[in-house]
Amino acid sequence: MEAEFKEGRYIYCIIASKQPQSFGPLGIGGRSDDLYTISFKDVAAVVSNSPIKSYSLSHENLIAHEKAIEEVMKGHTVLPVRFCTIAADDAKIKEILEKAHDKIRGLLKAMSGKKELGLKAVFKDVIYQDIVAEHGDIRTLKEKIAVLPPAQTLTARRQIGQMVEVALNQAREHYKGIIMDGLSPLATEVKINRNYGEMMVVSAAFLVDEKKETSFDQRVDQLGAKYVDKIKFKYVGTLPPFNFVNLVINTQTADLTGTAS
Repeated sequence: MEAEFKEGRYIYCIIASKQPQSFGPLGIGGRSDDLYTISFKDVAAVVSNSPIKSYSLSHENLIAHEKAIEEVMKGHTVLPVRFCTIAADDAKIKEILEKAHDKIRGLLKAMSGKKELGLKAVFKDVIYQDIVAEHGDIRTLKEKIAVLPPAQTLTARRQIGQMVEVALNQAREHYKGIIMDGLSPLATEVKINRNYGEMMVVSAAFLVDEKKETSFDQRVDQLGAKYVDKIKFKYVGTLPPFNFVNLVINTQTADLTGTAS
């Protein structure tokens, strides 16, 4: 038997809005709860009804949270709120908005006309062939042990592995510099995220003014065409600014903290 929870209001994001709005049955938790606004003056929280409980950081829950914000973003500048922020009721939402009204207005102004663009660059397997071709010491050592029995080459193979690792790190930093130098000047703010795996060159988020988005797209295309033989680019546009806005709401005290670039 499932535990019973009181009903509250799950907060997805904050927007500028005076009039009540609805964004469809996109609420977290699989109940198809409607997304709607609760306003104070000219700002509003986008919420859905939800049990007051702790949602796990599952793929399903995270996607539901993000998809809801993406839907709202189609027509509004959004300030994303931290995952699993749940207020007791409408009155508490209004209290939060009233208490942080001026701060919210400032953050919305700072983010207006900007969007997050994401880029991941990953080496193709050919990079290992390039490293051997470009580093004579590695190539010479590989040729030397090629004619020897495996039992006699263990130390040399370890040495080659270390040399390749150093060369790969050097190549990564080289191409990372080229990519970031090419794209950063077109962004208002940049965040470099953690790399996953030895083949990733860079994973970065860019806060870009809408007026510069076309130029940014073109620059990504140019880099992709120039390094098509070495690097695979994964470019994702028009994302909620998760990397540049972090609103944390204490639903007990109605305090809102956070910054926007």
